[in-house]
Amino acid sequence: QVQLVESGGGLVQAGGSLRLSCVASGRTFSTYAMGWFRQAPGKEREFVAAFSRSGDSSCADSVKGRFTISRDNAKNSVYLQMNSLKPEDTAVYYCASKSGGTRYSVPNSYPYWGQGTQVTVSS
Repeated sequence: QVQLVESGGGLVQAGGSLRLSCVASGRTFSTYAMGWFRQAPGKEREFVAAFSRSGDSSCADSVKGRFTISRDNAKNSVYLQMNSLKPEDTAVYYCASKSGGTRYSVPNSYPYWGQGTQVTVSS
């Protein structure tokens, strides 16, 4: 069982930055794929960025060049640095993890989820 706890959300003006953090329980964090997803009101949960089990990173086209995913295995943590934020980035952001498989951009391939952290970008 893996428990995930996100933090770092908040209210920011367009063009601003936020850094989200996700801390995971467990001693095998380094072997898990980690992903960030978001869900805006009335919309489906969508992929933002992820680290594969081998350490390769990927991100959605909508955030490429603005968001950066990173991880610190010594701290059992994964981060999402969000720059040049836009009002359309407003959503609840979730951290997710899984121990096997690929399909890193598919939400329902992840069995473990955090509670989410709200990000609101004002225009």
